[in-house]
Amino acid sequence: MKRRVFLAAAAPALLAACGADNIWASDEAVRNARFVSNEPPSITLFTVIGIPRGEGGHSGLLINGSQRIIYDPAGSWSHPYIPERHDVLYGITDNYKNFYIDYHARSTYWVAEDRVPVSREVADLAIRRAEANGAANKSFCAVATSQVLRGVPGFEGAPSGFSPIRLRNWFLTLPGVTSKRHQDGDPANNHDVLLRQKDGTITGYIR
Repeated sequence: MKRRVFLAAAAPALLAACGADNIWASDEAVRNARFVSNEPPSITLFTVIGIPRGEGGHSGLLINGSQRIIYDPAGSWSHPYIPERHDVLYGITDNYKNFYIDYHARSTYWVAEDRVPVSREVADLAIRRAEANGAANKSFCAVATSQVLRGVPGFEGAPSGFSPIRLRNWFLTLPGVTSKRHQDGDPANNHDVLLRQKDGTITGYIR
């Protein structure tokens, strides 16, 4: 089962602690959560990278089109205010994007945020492909992310396989890519991070 984050509790969490799930938020929840960003349309690859060895821990996508979503295959982050359907997380405001990054960045992992500008049509196609891809099995995050990307114009060369690092190295070759690095000293179990997120706000978030 996918590990959930509840308002009143903060359990230790793993980066990819779950297999395929059957989470399916209602139409009303998805509709009410819909968030439209003022930023230009884009596809962003998140890669969670181990410290100090540089191994890949997780892959996910932030897609900004007619709405902004996170595709988090086999991921472990969730929030009571964010509806989910089979690894697609809806209602990703700047605040919840920060939650997602802060959850994964810790003393033992940093988060690479690599963004490529695309047209609105391409971004919306990527969202539809993420929605149609279904829930990923444990450890299949890079596989599922590549499957989504390979059907999107400009991303057809996404490599298959289980390596988030290999996927990121390819993504960095795409035209117009820009990158950010997110790192902090949060403890490895993320207990403090989940406490900061429990009421829908975040304190002490500095990047």
